[in-house]
Amino acid sequence: MSVLMNYAMFPTDKGDSVSDFVSKIIQMVSESGFEYKLNAMGTVIETENLEQALDIVSKSYKILEPFSDRVYATASFDIQTNKPIGRFTGKVKSVEDKIGARKMELDS
Repeated sequence: MSVLMNYAMFPTDKGDSVSDFVSKIIQMVSESGFEYKLNAMGTVIETENLEQALDIVSKSYKILEPFSDRVYATASFDIQTNKPIGRFTGKVKSVEDKIGARKMELDS
């Protein structure tokens, strides 16, 4: 099983920049041992099952709870029971391979 989760969580009552708070979450994600990638709008992480992904969300909230009365969170999931963990880079490579093949086709 493989679960890809794209999520973002941050306090809404701490001004324009919340990177100090987000960095606390990313530290926890980094220490979790799961592969992840931070991007400008959130973090993508791959876990072996849904419970692990939801645990990351729960731990993220627990990090922010002492600092904020209001937390924003969003998450999306791609859950595949018939695929092993390892789709994190495979999905991107598949698209890049197709772009490369299409580019070669156009150059001909």
